[in-house]
Amino acid sequence: MADTRRSIRRRRLSVEIKKARLEAGKTIEEVAEATEWSMGKISNIESGVRLKPTVMEIRGLLDVYAVTDERRREAILDLTRQARELGWWSKYGDVFTDDFVAFEGEASRIRTYELARIPGLLQTPLYVESVMRAALFQSPPDIERSIETRRHRQRILTSADAPELWVVIDEAALMRIQREDVRQEQVEHLIEIAEADNTVTLQVLPFASGMHAGLNGPFVILDFAPEVRPVVYLETDTDGLYLEDAEELDRYARLFDHVRASARYPEASLQILKNLI
Repeated sequence: MADTRRSIRRRRLSVEIKKARLEAGKTIEEVAEATEWSMGKISNIESGVRLKPTVMEIRGLLDVYAVTDERRREAILDLTRQARELGWWSKYGDVFTDDFVAFEGEASRIRTYELARIPGLLQTPLYVESVMRAALFQSPPDIERSIETRRHRQRILTSADAPELWVVIDEAALMRIQREDVRQEQVEHLIEIAEADNTVTLQVLPFASGMHAGLNGPFVILDFAPEVRPVVYLETDTDGLYLEDAEELDRYARLFDHVRASARYPEASLQILKNLI
């Protein structure tokens, strides 16, 4: 598994700067001689190991590669600046245990399957509170911060470049909501999302489907710009596992196809939700 602890913008920068070198027909050794840098430094900038190259460093490389198109230069330099910025989630290090929210915010398409919980992008405040208390987090400030971070995350669904979100929720996640007020708020929100003119497709996988491909647990598939490899995310209680090998990506893409085939069509799923309230 490759190192995924890099922002998506940083990955895009790596792709662009390596592409510029190859277009210039230069080897890493030749670039090292021209810049008087080590070959390791240049290689690390291209691979993303050097996490935050400066604008001056990238500008120097573009000069060596004779990239004179001002629009392209400025686009790459903007990417460099953005890769160095801290996202809003940096203020919530006590809530986020890994980098998932950064990847989520950069995704062009998100496919998620949930077996026991409502996906975070669709959770309501009462539901978040219930999940937090069930996970033994009882402090009101902790709960409020978790609710606040959910609101921040969910803003991507109403942004101008909202990702395509395809959600499959096992009926078990819905039936597990026992408090009537929590169920009412959460299910009404899901209905609202399902009926809205947006980029969200929502399916319910009912008990009636019997055994299915998603019984081993939830997962999220994140797709990005064409030049950036997709990522599969598996959540744990204290961290997250990221998969990006071709065989792993193919495996989870097929798993998602199977669970959505086992689920009810969006229209029928909407009726299941309405029947709950």
